[in-house]
Amino acid sequence: MRKVSKLEAKPPQLPERKKVAAYARVSEEKGRTLHSLSAQISFYSSYIQKHREWQYAGVYADEGISGTTDNRAEFRRMLENCEQGKIDIILTKSISRFARNTVDLLETVRHLKELGIEVRFEKEGINSLSEDGELMLTLLASFAQEESRSTSENVKWAIRKGFEQGKTNSFCIYGYRWDGEQFNIVPEEAEVIRLIYDNFLKGLSAEQTEMQLKEMGIKSYTGGHFSNTSIRAILRQERYTGNMLLQKTYIENHITHKSKINRGELPMYYAENTHPAIINLEIFEKVQAEIARRKELGVFANWSINTTCFTSKVKCGNCGVSYRRSGKRQRKKSSQVYYIWTCQTKDRKGVSACGAKNIPERILQKVCAQVLGLEEFDEDVFLDRIEKIVVNGKDELIFHFYDGKVITQHWESTARKDWWTPEARAAKSAYSKKHPRSSGTITCFTSKISCGKCGQNLRRNTSTRVSGEKARHWRCPPRTDCGHNGLEENLLKTISADALGINEFDEAAFTDKVERITVVSNEELIFRLKDGSDVTRQWHFKRRQPAWSEERKQRLSKKMIQVWRDKHERRENS
Repeated sequence: MRKVSKLEAKPPQLPERKKVAAYARVSEEKGRTLHSLSAQISFYSSYIQKHREWQYAGVYADEGISGTTDNRAEFRRMLENCEQGKIDIILTKSISRFARNTVDLLETVRHLKELGIEVRFEKEGINSLSEDGELMLTLLASFAQEESRSTSENVKWAIRKGFEQGKTNSFCIYGYRWDGEQFNIVPEEAEVIRLIYDNFLKGLSAEQTEMQLKEMGIKSYTGGHFSNTSIRAILRQERYTGNMLLQKTYIENHITHKSKINRGELPMYYAENTHPAIINLEIFEKVQAEIARRKELGVFANWSINTTCFTSKVKCGNCGVSYRRSGKRQRKKSSQVYYIWTCQTKDRKGVSACGAKNIPERILQKVCAQVLGLEEFDEDVFLDRIEKIVVNGKDELIFHFYDGKVITQHWESTARKDWWTPEARAAKSAYSKKHPRSSGTITCFTSKISCGKCGQNLRRNTSTRVSGEKARHWRCPPRTDCGHNGLEENLLKTISADALGINEFDEAAFTDKVERITVVSNEELIFRLKDGSDVTRQWHFKRRQPAWSEERKQRLSKKMIQVWRDKHERRENS
C-alpha cells in the first residue's frame, strides 16, 4: 500500500546581521582638527546604517593622541566590547589610524582574528581575515611606523633649531602670558612669585607658604589649589630671571611619547634676556644655594619637624628609604607615648610595597648601647660614632661607623612580653569578664580551667550535632600539643558538683568555693578550693556518636530485614 507523508513548509530564515562598528582617530601631527573627527564619525554612522545586512554597533573615536594602544581610551573600550561579542566587523580608514606600532597592530589584529572579528582597512583595501591579510598588514604597518618616526624626527629637528636661536616651545608659566612673540608679566601673579622667593629666604618651608597662599585665596595657573610641589618648581624656575634654559627635558621616542629629564644625553641651551624678569638673578642664585644647603641637611633643615639622634640614620635594607619615628599614646596613661621606628615606604604604601620590620625605640636604644659598649644609651656618643644603621631582615641590624668599621648585631623584640605583665593579664581578664564580646561566652568556668601541660586557660568551643543539639567543650587553645581530648561542659558540671559535695551543679556555689581547676590528663582533674585544699577527681573521656536520623534508621531497618530474609531462604534451601 502506498504511504504518503506531508512535509510541512519551513518559513524562510533571514541571515543573521553582522554587528559592525568603526574606529576613527585624528592626528595633530598632520594638522587634523576635531572637525575632521566629527566628519569621520558622521560618515561611518551613515555608511554602516545604509547596509541592511549590517547592525550598527557604534563608532569609537579618539581625539588627537598617540597611535599606541595604552593611550587610547575608546580603542580599549572597543576591544573590550569585541571580547564581549558585541562586534563582528571593525571598519577603519587606514592602518595609521588603527596603530603606528607594527608589533602593537599585529598583536591586536591577531587577537581579534582569534575572536572571529574582521578588521577592514579602507585606504589599503585589506581584510584581516583574508589569506594574505596579515602579510600585507605587516608590510604596510612597517611603512606607517617609519612615517610616524620620520614625522617625529622632523618635529624634533624644528624644535631644536628653535632652541639654538633661543626660541622656546613652552608657553604656559605662572606669572607670564604669551602674546605670540614674547612673555609679558602679569602683575598680580608676579607679586605671588616674589612672596614665594621672599618666604623661602626667610626660612619658611614650601608647606608653610602653601598654607599662606590658601588663606589668601590665591589659585594656581590652572585655577586649582597652589600645592607645595608647584611652589618648589617655581623656586627652581630660571625663567623668572628673564633667562631661559632650553631642552631640560626631551621625548624618549615617537612610540611611548614619554618625557625624560635631560641629564646630559642632549645639549641644553641657555638664552639670556629673552623677556622681562620678575626675580633678580642675585636673589635667584641665593635661593638655589639655600635649596642645596637644605638638601644636604635633609630633614634637619625643616625646624618644624621633631627630630632625634636616629633621624635619617636608620635605613631600610629592602628599599633603601630612611625609617621614620611613629608614636602611639597609651589608652590609660595618655602622658606616655610608645615610639617605634618604621620604614617610610611601608608606612605610606603598606606591607605589599615593603615588608621591613618595625623596631621599638627602646629596643633600638638598647642594641645601640650594646654595640657601643655602654651601660646606658648616650645620644652624643651615638651621633659621634655611628654613620648609619641598616635594618636587614627580621632580626639583624648592621651598624656602619664613621671610621669604616661595620658591626652586625641580632635583635629580638620583647615588646609583647614586656607589656604582658601579671598586672596587665589580671586587668585583661577582669575586663573580658565585665565586657563579653557576645552574650553567653562568659561563664563561671571562664579563666578558671587551666592545662597542666601548657599552662594555658581552656577555651569554650561550641559545635552543632546532626540532631541540631548544641555541644560545648572546654579545650586548650589552638596550636598546642597537649593531647587533651576536651571536657564536655555537662560532664564538667557533674564532676564539679561531686567535688563540692552537692547533688546538682550550682554556679553561685562553684564561684564562691572553687579557685581553679587543673586538667592533669584525660583521666584526672584537680580542684583548687579557695580554702587552700585540693580535691582530685577521676574522669573518662567518652566520644559521643552523632544521633541517628530517621532516614538512617529506616535504611538500617531495611538492610536488617533483607539479611534475615536471605538467612531464612538459605536455611529452607539447605
